[in-house]
Amino acid sequence: MPVPTALDGAVASAQPSPSPRVAIVTGGSRGIGRRTVGRMAADGYAVVVGYAGNRDEAEAAVEEAVTGGGRALAVRADVADEHAVAALFERAEAEFGGVDVVVHAAGRMHLASIAELDLAALDDLHRTNVRGTFVVVQQAARRVRPGGAIVTFSTSVVGLAFPGYGAYAAGKGAVEALTLILARELRGRDVTANAVAPGPTATDLFLDGKDEETIARLAAQPPLERLGTPADIAEVVAFLAAPAGHWINGQVVRANGGIV
Repeated sequence: MPVPTALDGAVASAQPSPSPRVAIVTGGSRGIGRRTVGRMAADGYAVVVGYAGNRDEAEAAVEEAVTGGGRALAVRADVADEHAVAALFERAEAEFGGVDVVVHAAGRMHLASIAELDLAALDDLHRTNVRGTFVVVQQAARRVRPGGAIVTFSTSVVGLAFPGYGAYAAGKGAVEALTLILARELRGRDVTANAVAPGPTATDLFLDGKDEETIARLAAQPPLERLGTPADIAEVVAFLAAPAGHWINGQVVRANGGIV
């Protein structure tokens, strides 16, 4: 019997629940976001998979969540478009009754030296990584229910200062500042806001364009002597989203295996 799936407004459910906790995961079709979708579904959340354009991968993320016994919905949205993001949240509320956790994992990377960076690439990068984060957390700040959590994504490169990452790290520095201010603006709401800052992590986004020597060098940097995995990062997100992690608030968690 085929596994039911959901896309663009249709709900898939293996075991319907009358009142699940609800998580929105942007960038949920690939990489860390994809693994986070599965982890949140395994924890009993109904998950809304936000995706930019890869319909097949979004469908696969929904299938994986449902196969594990969860409920899932996939909705296409440009995170920098405030109307599309508002519609994403409205769909989550209409289908599942509200929003408890928002994980904003959508992002782009473009590597070049500061001297050589095409400013059009800078604008595209910051449209997704800075404006997109602002748009998503703005809706989250308005809608997340008490006891909930907002998790954004930075990068350990903000502190490590790798050459070639100037534009990317600058945008993620903005994400960190935004997240810490958001945590303070949510006073009295019983909603946390934290940023997760992965180190080198074996995702397609990270590995793209890197030769084996570069990857091996980066993998050797942490004391644990390996690259992170999407599962490593998803576990951190799941903790911050859960009641057990609710006392962690207004922090940047550098999940990088100990790189300093």
